[in-house]
Amino acid sequence: MPRWESDAQGRLERAALELFETQGYERTSVAQIARTAGLTERSFYRYFPDKREVLFAGNELEAHLVGQVEAADPGLRPLEALLAALRTADEVFRSREFLLRRVRVIAASPALAERDLIKLADIAEALVPALGRRGVEPDRARFISDVAIAVSRRATSRWLADPDATFSALVDQAAAELCEVVAPQA
Repeated sequence: MPRWESDAQGRLERAALELFETQGYERTSVAQIARTAGLTERSFYRYFPDKREVLFAGNELEAHLVGQVEAADPGLRPLEALLAALRTADEVFRSREFLLRRVRVIAASPALAERDLIKLADIAEALVPALGRRGVEPDRARFISDVAIAVSRRATSRWLADPDATFSALVDQAAAELCEVVAPQA
């Protein structure tokens, strides 16, 4: 097998997703993923620490959101800055088809569902210092970032279900729903 393989990480991700869909996460081994991708187990571990991580590779979304919060208008309130960042998150999303397949695989596996929640918590935690640099106290920043992640989860699930919807509009819709729940009209 050649030492260098073009798009090895992408091939491993695609192979893992296909195998997880056809035989389930629990019944899929790293060796099977590597073999399906035309690579070795050693190559797999060059890109991923374990098989769960293959569906959660990269921190593009985290880095994007932190960058957007830091670049946001200083006059925006903290939640407004986070919502502005969220409205642009689809700029770094993978393809809708890949994400839909990924969501189904995650839903079928408690281990992957747990990893998904951990990754969302990691993103929320990464946003705390970004809000801190905007003068927000850490406990408050964590609360605000958790609220923003909840808005993001609602908007993302709707975005995946509705190919005609724009992600930014769905973020606004989820934020408006949050406002209705927190401060209902009399």
